[in-house]
Amino acid sequence: MPSEKTARVQERKRIRNRLVRNATRTQIRRAQESITSGESASTLEEVKKALSALDRAAHKGVIHRNNAARRKSRLMAKANTLSE
Repeated sequence: MPSEKTARVQERKRIRNRLVRNATRTQIRRAQESITSGESASTLEEVKKALSALDRAAHKGVIHRNNAARRKSRLMAKANTLSE
């Protein structure tokens, strides 16, 4: 009986994690596309949204905080090459 409850809880967590992970990936993809397009006005906005999504995912435990920090660092490095 406890294993049935565990299975239900794990399914709920899996669904939530997948939603958060997909939303985060989408934001990162939009930011990267904005960086490659070269539009500096929209790039800053998209990068901020992506950084926020990564922080949210790390806070919820969907991804590890070091993973979020690494992705944020790489995204900012790409964004900074645009401004130079």
